[in-house]
Amino acid sequence: MILSATPSASSWYPAWEEIAVLVGLGVAYVLAARRDPPSLLRSALFCSGLVLALIAVASPLATIAVHYLVSAHLLQNVLLAEWTPALFVLGLGPWVADRVARNPVARTLTRPFVALPVWLLTYAVWHLPFAYEAALGNGFLLGLEHLCYLLAGVCLWWSVFQDEPWRLPSGGKAAYLFAAFVLASPLGLLLALLPSPIYDTYADAPRLWGLDPIEDQQIGGTLMAVSEAIVFFGLLAYFFVRFMAEEDAGYSHGDA
Repeated sequence: MILSATPSASSWYPAWEEIAVLVGLGVAYVLAARRDPPSLLRSALFCSGLVLALIAVASPLATIAVHYLVSAHLLQNVLLAEWTPALFVLGLGPWVADRVARNPVARTLTRPFVALPVWLLTYAVWHLPFAYEAALGNGFLLGLEHLCYLLAGVCLWWSVFQDEPWRLPSGGKAAYLFAAFVLASPLGLLLALLPSPIYDTYADAPRLWGLDPIEDQQIGGTLMAVSEAIVFFGLLAYFFVRFMAEEDAGYSHGDA
């Protein structure tokens, strides 16, 4: 349990199973790269995803997330459900992406009208107090939570960064990202605005940096909301500008 044998906040978290999964992903990527070498940029993006995931599950951030602060846990969730999956999907070369897209289950789960609800439901369920508290007290459930975030995030980002099996136009990607932001942001805002701690475990946990439980929760909710605003609105703006440029080019071609 969280209050027994609390480790130092500066210690690394012993997430050996999750580290093994990340090593396996790295090996699989190297083997796939021998058949279809990705660009240097794609390789760098995928490796950045591995490093970010390692930080999320095994660094002192993970120790603080499990034993001390809900804000660290919420940041950990953002890294695993949003940032890391985006880097993984961006890092996949055409051959690997095509192989994944040919899988019937992957085809279904990456369909935009399926992927977005799956991602939102995954986020919502694991933030319910009973599920959140259960994962904190059980290493297997915590690993399962992280795996669910990662897989749901890959499904979410697939149609944004890969053209197969679902080719979304730039305008469609902008609308998809806008929907993701609008539907996901209330969770972070709710946590930031609640007048009392929602998770009993963190209310009783050792304190760090003078943060009381409600301040900790408010910071965590704000971190979630700001992170989603930066990621989703940044990409939304990019695809919207590209959509407008494509429309202008189309009109110009038609006038000619």
